[in-house]
Amino acid sequence: MSRPVSLEAVDDDRVFPFQIEGEAVRGRLVRLGPAVDEILSAHAYPDPVANLLGETCALAALVGSNLKFEGRLIVQAQGNGPVRYVVCDYDTAGSLRGYCRFDPDEIAALAAGFQRPGARTLLGDGLFMMTVDQGPDMDRYQGVTAIEGETLALCAEQYFAQSEQTPTRIRLAVGQADSGDGPRWRAGGVLIQNIAGDDARGSTEEPWRRTEALFETLGEDELIDPLLPAGELLFRLFHEDGVRVFEPQPLKAACRCSQARILGLLASFSAEERADMVEADGRIRVSCEFCSRVYEALPSDLDGQGG
Repeated sequence: MSRPVSLEAVDDDRVFPFQIEGEAVRGRLVRLGPAVDEILSAHAYPDPVANLLGETCALAALVGSNLKFEGRLIVQAQGNGPVRYVVCDYDTAGSLRGYCRFDPDEIAALAAGFQRPGARTLLGDGLFMMTVDQGPDMDRYQGVTAIEGETLALCAEQYFAQSEQTPTRIRLAVGQADSGDGPRWRAGGVLIQNIAGDDARGSTEEPWRRTEALFETLGEDELIDPLLPAGELLFRLFHEDGVRVFEPQPLKAACRCSQARILGLLASFSAEERADMVEADGRIRVSCEFCSRVYEALPSDLDGQGG
């Protein structure tokens, strides 16, 4: 029976790949602290919306951290519910950014009837998508499934069942913790997958069923507990078989907006359209929908550009 590798007590903003010892089951555990708090705090999201975006960030980190090339994974869902759109993208440098588009009045009405509305209730009828972007020289790959499960984790499991035919289980959690300077958002998640059997390995169904049973004992509070190290959590779950934890991958909140990008965007509008954007003080202001940073430009900055 193996113990987990020695890990630091503070495991925030990292993904931990792991393997069940001697079995064809692999997985990843994500713990998000300051990174997800920065993403969620950039907007005054109502709690149900913040929960959904936090889960999306955790899911993007779990899945994206398994990419074997430089690029991005974009996790998004859209529907006709109070939340029209939620998106988070992860790049292979470990950067995360995300946002939600929603109707505040509809969210307020919904929250009055639900203690914790899930993804299906928030998004309504719609689609769940994962997009792999390998850069400008490669075609994007996108998998799409209908939003059917009540939770985002169930939507993702359905995606893997349909798009990759890989038995997959996912658990996600979002909450707030007070470390002395006020409440801060946290998120966590675990993903496990069954490696298909072959002539050398034989059937992997029985080990997978046993691992699933252990997985079901995982509490959401454990995923976001800042005092519970990742290695200890994994050992709690899988100590009967043993679990090997590999080198963690760091995560951070990072938006790709910049003054140059904003000027390029404004230059794509005609001179007449830009004139309509000028405010009373003579400046054009653009707010990044991801991080809420406000950029300013003078019309003269755009002279000779665009239409």
